[in-house]
Amino acid sequence: MRFDPFREFERIMEQNFTSGARMPRSMPMTARRRGERFFVELDVPGVRMDDVDLTVERNVVTIRARRSGDREEGDEVIVDERPYGEYSRQLFLGDNLDPDGLTAELHDGVLQLTIPVSEASKPRQIPLGSSSGSSASSTSGST
Repeated sequence: MRFDPFREFERIMEQNFTSGARMPRSMPMTARRRGERFFVELDVPGVRMDDVDLTVERNVVTIRARRSGDREEGDEVIVDERPYGEYSRQLFLGDNLDPDGLTAELHDGVLQLTIPVSEASKPRQIPLGSSSGSSASSTSGST
């Protein structure tokens, strides 16, 4: 996975200078490799499965999650500090990952992506063989 410094800069600017405290600020993420798979977990509290859009185009994974309030007409809001709106994040996958094998699950406000390492990137054993017609066998008896 690659780090996108411009996206991170945009996220930090959004966190610090967005007017209004009710806009979603971030989608915190953890990424780790375990064996031949990468696991990415993103916090999406209060987001239902139907409100998550996950797309893959080439090696770019785009995650969009929407969180809406549950107010009804006539509700008198006393305090409302929870962020609502759309969260968005892009992940740039390295060439060693297989975006076609990506799977996703949502449990307890955590979106978990599982991305396998591509077959071409897995270590493989190369058998040693002898080549026919080696120069060692052609040095017999010429006088």
